[in-house]
Amino acid sequence: MASLGPFEPAPRLAAGVSGGPDSLALAVLTDEWVRGLGGSLLALIVDHGLRTESGVEAAQAAARLEARGIAARVLRIDGLVRGPALAERARKARLAALVTASAGHGILHLLLGHHAGDQAETVLIRSLGGSGPAGLAGMAALVETQRLRILRPLLAVPPARLRATLLATHMAWAEDPSNADQAALRPRLRQLRGDGAGDGSATAALVDAAAAAGRQRADSEANVAAVLAERVSLRPEGYGVLSAGPVMPAALSALLQTIGGAAFPPPAKSVGDLAAMPRPATLAGVRLLPAGRLGPGFLLVREAAAMAPDIPAMGGGIWDGRFRIDMQVQLPSGATLGALGSDAARMRRISPLPAAVLRALPAIRLGPALLAVPHLAYPDPQAGARCSVVFCPPRSAAAAAFQVANAFGDA
Repeated sequence: MASLGPFEPAPRLAAGVSGGPDSLALAVLTDEWVRGLGGSLLALIVDHGLRTESGVEAAQAAARLEARGIAARVLRIDGLVRGPALAERARKARLAALVTASAGHGILHLLLGHHAGDQAETVLIRSLGGSGPAGLAGMAALVETQRLRILRPLLAVPPARLRATLLATHMAWAEDPSNADQAALRPRLRQLRGDGAGDGSATAALVDAAAAAGRQRADSEANVAAVLAERVSLRPEGYGVLSAGPVMPAALSALLQTIGGAAFPPPAKSVGDLAAMPRPATLAGVRLLPAGRLGPGFLLVREAAAMAPDIPAMGGGIWDGRFRIDMQVQLPSGATLGALGSDAARMRRISPLPAAVLRALPAIRLGPALLAVPHLAYPDPQAGARCSVVFCPPRSAAAAAFQVANAFGDA
């Protein structure tokens, strides 16, 4: 845990728990660690609702943890149905529920119980999928998101040791039969590895390879951030200006991900040619245009046709994966946050920004009426004190460079 800091003097942590041995062991170990610092743990138990007995198992897991003095809350996920890509859909729904619950309790650190066996399987899955060096680093031990930090402290720990921990503490657990379902890829790879304990040499080699690739990924991201800091001006309005000349493909990829609000970078093959010779183009939901009066080089701005539909204008809402609304006053019921779009023509008289940037700005509306464009202080120059829309791009090397620049007042 020390390597995953910093933490508050008395940390408040959350742990995702399924009721199985791995996540229960995570909760037991984390509780012991955080109590020693005067902090606390909240166990968040996810019930996917896919099996009739899952609700009972979730309640049993909560009772087991509470018997040890660990606060627990059951999160029920509704709407999941069996069918194609069930594991992926369940993973996304589970993580969304965990993040929302953690943030709702004001917790900044969410722990997940992935272990050495999970890491080995992740490396194999990504290798089979043709992943590049960054993907072969497997799951990261620390991921910073817009709302909290996701921590995986057990990535090098074999699952057999976690079960031994529970046996030593006399805690029972539930076995999820879906972990043995050979229709899913992970269970098939688990069987082929023939190392259920997760302490064999092949598993150790895959975990070590992921760690080495992770160090290389960290070095690469540091290099990308350095290039971006030198070559790019990234603005709070959600656009960037790239200086003229070829650019490192990984740097352009991170910049496209940031401007586009995407969870993942675009395919490397699509970026290479454009990085070698930047030119007007549209890629990954981002337009590259001559920067014009903004200076030499290229303007990168969100593609209007790719932007997300409007969302309710509520505090904390995130639109288009890029902008978060912060409110100190209540907006009228039914107000929405979305793209300024065709109303950009009205803003040309008060803003020197290019039309492509204006169209992609977030705006607040009530029905057809335009209430506010916070980045332009429209219509009230003091509106920013009461309602602001903050550029909060996905975590990428470009976003990291932007945050550093912003901290020093350069953005």
